[in-house]
Amino acid sequence: MESTDLGLVRRLRQRHTDIVEPQTFRLLGQEWDLLPGVYAPNLTPSAALYAEWLPYPVDGAFCEVGCGTGYISVLAAQRGCARVTALDISPAAVDNTRRNADRHAVAGQVTARCGDVFEPLDAGDRYDLVFWNSNFVDVELPESPDAMLDRAFADPGYTTHDTFLRTVAAHLAPGGRVMLGFTDLGDTGLLTRLAAAHGWRLEPRRRAVGEYPDGELRYELIELVRR
Repeated sequence: MESTDLGLVRRLRQRHTDIVEPQTFRLLGQEWDLLPGVYAPNLTPSAALYAEWLPYPVDGAFCEVGCGTGYISVLAAQRGCARVTALDISPAAVDNTRRNADRHAVAGQVTARCGDVFEPLDAGDRYDLVFWNSNFVDVELPESPDAMLDRAFADPGYTTHDTFLRTVAAHLAPGGRVMLGFTDLGDTGLLTRLAAAHGWRLEPRRRAVGEYPDGELRYELIELVRR
């Protein structure tokens, strides 16, 4: 990773750590709750992109890994998914997701669970679409007071990506699809090799460039397809 790219990540992380009180933000025409220590989708252009790009399975089951505020899980319920499961390793994110499900009156459709990747699921849980806006930065970030928040940004050595790729197939319904949110800050070569090791290939579905005050990022929606 270039030093300029790492600088962008550090500045974005600092903007997150500056959030010390619960607040709300607007996204896609709706109001959302945001708790301290939770990844703030309003601080990055990718939030609206992924939300609009995803092919939500109407009347089907949707699973979001790393749900954060839960805005995508709530949108999945609003856009016709019969059953939505939101997963996050951060207790604050799970609480945040539940608040937004309550705020938008979809708590009956959205279940939020706390744990690492798919650990909170039962063996029989199957989904028509699994989505993860992954923590694609392959670097050890400088130590900070909120290690849980840092996990929303970085996955040193792509150990979490490896776990995801190894275990996601066990939670797919027949014909189920797997999609990742990714950027050019990520290591596409490493992701490709890990995917191949677990029987997947990467198929980019959508791309766009997002602008920040100090640079640009290319965002991608990638589908994992069985080799």
